[in-house]
Amino acid sequence: MERPPLLAWRSVTLISILLFAVLLLLSGSYGYHRDEMYFRVLSEHPAWGYVDQPAFAPMAAKLSIAVFGDTLFGIRVLPALAAAILVVLVTLITRELGGRGVAQILAALGTATGAYTFIAGHTLLTLSFDLPFWAAAILFMTKALMREQPRWWPAVGVIAGLATYNKHLIVMLLLGLAVGLVAVGPRRVLASPWLWGGALIAAALAVPNLLYQATHDWPQLKMAAALSSEKGGELRALFVPMQLTLFGPVVTIIGAFGWLRLWRDRRVRALAVAYPAAAVATLISGGRFDYTAGLILLLFAAGCVSVEAAGLGKVRLATGFLVVNGLVSAVIALPLIPAAQLAATPIPAIDEVVRESIGWPQFAAKVQNVLRALPPQDQARAIVMTGSYGEHGALVRAGIPRVYSGQNQLHEYGPPPENASVAVMVNIGPRGMDFQYDGCEQKDRVDNGVGVDNELQGMGIFLCRGLKQPWSVAWPRYQHFD
Repeated sequence: MERPPLLAWRSVTLISILLFAVLLLLSGSYGYHRDEMYFRVLSEHPAWGYVDQPAFAPMAAKLSIAVFGDTLFGIRVLPALAAAILVVLVTLITRELGGRGVAQILAALGTATGAYTFIAGHTLLTLSFDLPFWAAAILFMTKALMREQPRWWPAVGVIAGLATYNKHLIVMLLLGLAVGLVAVGPRRVLASPWLWGGALIAAALAVPNLLYQATHDWPQLKMAAALSSEKGGELRALFVPMQLTLFGPVVTIIGAFGWLRLWRDRRVRALAVAYPAAAVATLISGGRFDYTAGLILLLFAAGCVSVEAAGLGKVRLATGFLVVNGLVSAVIALPLIPAAQLAATPIPAIDEVVRESIGWPQFAAKVQNVLRALPPQDQARAIVMTGSYGEHGALVRAGIPRVYSGQNQLHEYGPPPENASVAVMVNIGPRGMDFQYDGCEQKDRVDNGVGVDNELQGMGIFLCRGLKQPWSVAWPRYQHFD
C-alpha cells in the first residue's frame, strides 16, 4: 500500500492561522446576526435538543460567552477556530487522495478564501461547526477506502454521532456513501464488521439527541416539513446557482474535475456518487442548497490533486483564479464595506448573513422608547411580543424584560403573564394583534439608518391594549415554525 505524501504543514498552518487572525480582526464589524442572538437565548435554557435544532450551537455560544465575554468578539472566537480547523481537514483529505505539497496548498488556499468559509467563520451559525464535522467524517472515510484500512470506520462513527448534536444533516453524508457503496462499490466494505461497528457507535452517541426528538413528537421533522412547504420551491430554484457560488465558481469548477478523479478511482468511486445522491435528496425534500457544502469541499480537494498532476502551467492558472475567487468572496462575505455604504452595493441582496446583521441596536432602541413612554402602571404589566427569534434575541440582548415570541423553541418559554394587558408588538401581523387585543396603534417604525433592505427595515412597532382572553388560552395560536 502506497503511503500518503508528506504534509505541507508549514504552508497549511500559515494559511490556517492567517484565516483565524483575519476573522477575529473583523469579528466586531456590523453587528450580531439573528441566529447568534437566538443561540444566546437558547444557551440560557440548556437541553439535549430544541424544537428546531440540536444543542451544539447554543452550547457553543454559552461556552464562548463564559470564556471570552458577552461580546461580538467573544461569541465569534469558536466559529473562527472552526474555520481554521476546516482548512487543515480539507488539506488532509487532499493528501489522502494523493495530493502532494502543491495540491495541499491549493486546497488550503481555496478552502480558506471560499465565501462559505468566510461566512461560517465570521458568524456563529450551525454551519460553522457542520463543515468541520463533515470534513472530519470524509477524511476518515477516505482513509478507510484509499488505504483499505477498515479500522477507520469507527472514527467515522464517532464523528457522525457527535455531529448529530449540531445538525442531523450528517445523515445525508452517510446515506450518500451508502448509496455509492451499493451502486458502484467496493461492496465488500458493506460486509466489514468495522463499518457496522462504526454505525453502532454513531447510533449510540446520538441516543440522547434521538430520545429528545422521540419524546417531543419529532419536532425537527415538523420543522423540516414547515420549511419545505414554505420555501421548498424557492430553494429548489436556487440550488444549481448556489452550488456554483457557495465557495465561489473557481472552487466549483475545480471540484468538477475532482468528481471525475474520484469516479476514475474504484477505491473512492462511492464518494463520487455521494454528491449527486445528496443533491437529489436535497432537491426532493426542498432542503437548503448548502446541504451539499461539505461534499463540494471533497470534490475540490480531489480537483486540486488533478490540477497538480496537470503541471506547473495549470497550477499557476488555478492559483491566479483562486486568488481572484477569494478576493470577490471576501468582499461579499466579510464586513469589508462600511455599513453606511452597503445599501449602494449588491452585497445585502447576495449575502443574507450580512443583510440580517444590520439594524438591531436601532430596532431595540425604538422598542425601548415606546416602553419608556408608557405610564408607570402600564410599564409594570407591559410585555413585548415579536414574530421571530431575531427580534426576540435582540431585545433580550438589550436588556428589555418580558419579551415573548411564538416562533420555534421560543414558544416553549411562554405564555406571557395573565396581567399583560398592554403589549408592544412587532412583526406579529394584524390578525395576531386583533386576536388578542381590542386595539393596536402604530407608535414607530424601524429604520436601520443606513438604508439596508432587510427583514427589520420599515417594520412597524405597535402598542396594543385591552386583553381579550387569558394568555394561557391564546398562546397555542401563536406557535409557528419557520
